Amino acid sequence: MRNGIRSHRFLAAGAAAASITLLAGACGGGGGGVATGPEEGEGGGQEISIAMIPWEEDIAVTNLWKVILEEKGYSVTIEEVDVAPTFQGVANGDIDMYLDVWLPTTHGDYWDQYGEQLEDLGAWNEGASLELTVPSYVEDVNSIADLADNADLFDSRIVGIEAGSGLVQQTENEAVPTYGLDDYELVKSSTPAMLEELETAIEDEEPVLVTLWRPHIAYSKFDLKDLEDPEGAMGEAESLHVVGREGFTEEFPEVAGWMENFKLDDDQIQDLESVVLIDNEDDHEAGARAWLKENPEFLEASMGEDAEGLEF
Repeated sequence: MRNGIRSHRFLAAGAAAASITLLAGACGGGGGGVATGPEEGEGGGQEISIAMIPWEEDIAVTNLWKVILEEKGYSVTIEEVDVAPTFQGVANGDIDMYLDVWLPTTHGDYWDQYGEQLEDLGAWNEGASLELTVPSYVEDVNSIADLADNADLFDSRIVGIEAGSGLVQQTENEAVPTYGLDDYELVKSSTPAMLEELETAIEDEEPVLVTLWRPHIAYSKFDLKDLEDPEGAMGEAESLHVVGREGFTEEFPEVAGWMENFKLDDDQIQDLESVVLIDNEDDHEAGARAWLKENPEFLEASMGEDAEGLEF
């Protein structure tokens, strides 16, 4: 389809670093406040802040809804934060919404801690999953159960992402003990670093073992193999949810309605990611607009009559 993944290089290196701390002033919505944005449209300049973690699907869908909401007259601020500050910020009312909550496993601990302070605005994708993955040319390893006897093949390394991510925690707390992978080091780094190592290994046709998740743009760019998980240690299929702070539906009823109808299947997500992150790597909002222009049926399905008059 489109060539090259650029190993998350389309994310500025500073984005991941900047996302580590939630700034004290990150309260672009937090109750609407005094309207300072555009006054036209149904949104009337109401302010909405959206948390964004620099993961591919989150960048894509956050920018997608940013441009839609702005066309509808809302003033939208994206707050780049890490996982824990995201849930803290929305639960505390400092941030209005977050579009990429994985349930029941990946963000289960955060949901247990903060769920009573959040509004679940709906699931936009079903069947997401956490994976341990190798390039398809690694022929002798097809299951996580095969890893214990093949540590030398991968230099005893599982290349992970951010330490606070549910994917790394699931791998460390469930997959490693379940399958006896004590000889492995679980490298906790970042999503860009993991993708960089994956791409480099594939270029050299070397074995590499990474933590990954579906849906992800990497599957459309590389020939990859998810390892079978006969013990179910990586968790069951998951749903991707939108959550809002307490009172979100009451304050933004039309937006809550759009979120309830918001749906993307795996093919749509991969295509959206390609357009936003690769074709428009320097301007993600322009990528979201380009995708919306080519997919008007998405607006109709998500917004119904409210999509009338929107042009991208």
